[in-house]
Amino acid sequence: MFKNTMLIFLAIAAGAGSVLAQTGSQNQEGMAPAQAPAVSAEGEIRRLELSAGAQRLTNGFGNWRNVTLLGTYGAGAHLLQGEISAHRRFDKDGTYVGVSDTYTFNEDWYGSLGVGAGDGAFYLPRYRLDATLYRKFLADRRLVGSVGVGHYKAPDGHTDQSVALGLVYYFEAPWVLEGGVRLNRSNPGAVDTQQQFVALTYGRDKQNLVTARYGWGGEGYLAIAANRQMVNFESKEANLTWRHWLNPRTGVTVGVNRYTNPSYRRSGVQVGLFHDF
Repeated sequence: MFKNTMLIFLAIAAGAGSVLAQTGSQNQEGMAPAQAPAVSAEGEIRRLELSAGAQRLTNGFGNWRNVTLLGTYGAGAHLLQGEISAHRRFDKDGTYVGVSDTYTFNEDWYGSLGVGAGDGAFYLPRYRLDATLYRKFLADRRLVGSVGVGHYKAPDGHTDQSVALGLVYYFEAPWVLEGGVRLNRSNPGAVDTQQQFVALTYGRDKQNLVTARYGWGGEGYLAIAANRQMVNFESKEANLTWRHWLNPRTGVTVGVNRYTNPSYRRSGVQVGLFHDF
């Protein structure tokens, strides 16, 4: 059976696909909790990652900034993660806190449960709950399928209920191919939307990993001011992330992204530093 190092990376890497960093709604900015699976590692995991980012928006929507601290603690069957992030969006400050646990049941099954909450900023969730169950297939367990459910409550009162399906195939290093679809219903108005994504990772753990991700589809609600929302529209987003190890314990991340919807375009960069203890 192939090694778990690439799986470990996909579980704990921050950036375009962090399990906890998606502080928007299920449809917010085309981002939702990552579908990348996690499995128990060989040995313990102790990691801290600090990152900062800046985004430029068109049409007078201002610029965004964020600083995020992500901690990972893994031992035995559990992989625990905690995040705290500070944001500046639409000229409003906000703070988000989230925790999650990924538990390995046996060689074929594992699942994750995450909770998060914002401090009342209109673009962050009042709270969100996400749960995903994973199953490994084929004799060598290279194919991983997932099904997830999510609930999002926004400060403006709207809610999202979602179901997500995903598949990941781990080729012989250095390739990983991932895809998924998310079906979402937003209320009020029973707005049904669908988003999908594909992602490709190239590289080797403890050296370099490069991930390209493209997502597109519909969004139900997107808050762009305290009392103003975009409703039922199409968007798309592309991300490119590079993860580089400086030594066996320490490394850096660099990511760029571009997002578009009918009201504005958003583009930016995220940089980070991580260390294993």
